[in-house]
Amino acid sequence: MTTRADRIEALIRQHFAPVLLRVADDSALHAGHAGAQPGGETHYSVLVVAPAFQGQTRIARSRAVHALLDSEFRTGLHALALTLRTPEEQARATGA
Repeated sequence: MTTRADRIEALIRQHFAPVLLRVADDSALHAGHAGAQPGGETHYSVLVVAPAFQGQTRIARSRAVHALLDSEFRTGLHALALTLRTPEEQARATGA
């Protein structure tokens, strides 16, 4: 059985071909908050660095990821903290 993090990662890899992807389950940090469920898998932080984001606004990027993960939202995913960058933006942000 795959975890929600595994499914999120697989979908993002398939659709955006990222050069960097980090998916972190932050559910334990939100225990007792809205949307938290026993067993977790409700709150995630996701960093995606992909050339596919070139020319897209932050809102368009976010909408694309949310649309991609619609089935996860319908089955218990409550919150995503998204950082969505092009490789050039990532280089500027990290000084690399």
